[in-house]
Amino acid sequence: MQTVNIHNAKTNLSRLVDRAAKGEPFIIAKAGKPLVKVVPIDQPTAAQVRRVGFMAGQISVPDDFDRMGADEIEQMFGIDA
Repeated sequence: MQTVNIHNAKTNLSRLVDRAAKGEPFIIAKAGKPLVKVVPIDQPTAAQVRRVGFMAGQISVPDDFDRMGADEIEQMFGIDA
């Protein structure tokens, strides 16, 4: 993430805001100390980002999962296996 000093941010604010709106957030610093982070308004927060595999190890799939309910389905639709 880019860090810019406050003077540079004032000088290039339009360009920096355009880049932030396109998904490139930046930090404004004063005397090398970070003050604010500029991010797009519609950027999801960490809590809103969904993670793939967040329940790994908590769910088990039965070995016959692909055959579950097959007998009932065959009876309903008259399919001979």
